[in-house]
Amino acid sequence: MGREGEVVQELVPEFERRNPGVRVRVQQIPWTAAHEKLLTAFVGGSTPDVAQLGNTWIPELAELRALADLTKRVGAGAVVDPADHFPGIWATSVIDGAVYGVPWYVDTRVLFLRTDILARAGVTSPPRSWAAWRDAMVRVKNLPGGERFGILLPTSEWAQPVLLGVQAGASLLRDGDRYGAFRAPEFRRAFEFYLSLFRDGLAPALNANQVANVYQQFGEGFFAMYITGPWNLGEFRRRLPRELASAWTTAPLPAPAEADWPGLSLAGGSSLVVFRASPHPDAAWRLIEFLSEPEQQEAFFRASGDLPANRVAWRSPALAADPQAQAFYLQLQHVQPMPRIPEWEQVATRVFEAAEQAIQGRASVDDALAALDRDVDRMLEKRRWILDRRSPGAR
Repeated sequence: MGREGEVVQELVPEFERRNPGVRVRVQQIPWTAAHEKLLTAFVGGSTPDVAQLGNTWIPELAELRALADLTKRVGAGAVVDPADHFPGIWATSVIDGAVYGVPWYVDTRVLFLRTDILARAGVTSPPRSWAAWRDAMVRVKNLPGGERFGILLPTSEWAQPVLLGVQAGASLLRDGDRYGAFRAPEFRRAFEFYLSLFRDGLAPALNANQVANVYQQFGEGFFAMYITGPWNLGEFRRRLPRELASAWTTAPLPAPAEADWPGLSLAGGSSLVVFRASPHPDAAWRLIEFLSEPEQQEAFFRASGDLPANRVAWRSPALAADPQAQAFYLQLQHVQPMPRIPEWEQVATRVFEAAEQAIQGRASVDDALAALDRDVDRMLEKRRWILDRRSPGAR
């Protein structure tokens, strides 16, 4: 999908040289069309041999029995070793003990910080606890020189309230992922912390469409911190004024208590899968092994900027000497997969909708979380029906 579809074509000739008689045809499709196109291909019996899948899509296609179980291939091979991967990322492709994908590149969220602004506010190192984080935001807010916020948290994004929830120990769902668990004390604690940042004016109550230009506003000092992912490393380096090159950095997320630092973040990225209907499963698996080699992972990083899934590739000078990338390396050792259910993306959308209602004062914390649980329970009704009929003794 997207840029990765262009870059992988540059690696194919070496694979074909090593595998005489095997020819690979790469079809590049935009992310916006990929989900529907793959589902249509499955229904029509025309799935590809190998595909890149966003990690949150794997449970849906595995539930449809569209994907091949790769567990035995992983166990029998010498190239793809789970020990070479970040455990939280590897877990995104494991469902009920079976491996359905091999991580190709990794993604998570960390803090991007204006170190010069924080230093003026008396903050000399990235915060490691929620209390220190909030204190840093207050200090930035109180700096003279015009309107300024401690952090930007676009209200139309679900990742921020969810990652705070998992940091606080929230399960998000309960009873075998059959029901919502957003009224549980752990998520409520995180939700209240999140809302307090808007209530106290430490974060602007803006959705992504209302943020005119993240890079310009970060450069102007409109906000001093931002939670975002590795795709923005290159963007910040290109778009920020040259004189600010040493005035920003990245850091792992704070935790509820400093002793638990780094705080958990989200396990994201893309994996490579083999479809069950593939007439060339052996060649497809060899391609996945090839793309998982540290050398190919490093080449893919250099061409795309996507962070390698194979930890051995992180020893390359381009990554080992990059302190802003190294914050991601540390964070990736402290990530948690989202619930591995087909309905997760619908659930995630409802999370930020509930949070927006509370931020805008249209719902209390109790009402927002109760409505969120009710809506999620409705979304999972079919899941409960299926799981109940799989239970021993069900008719």
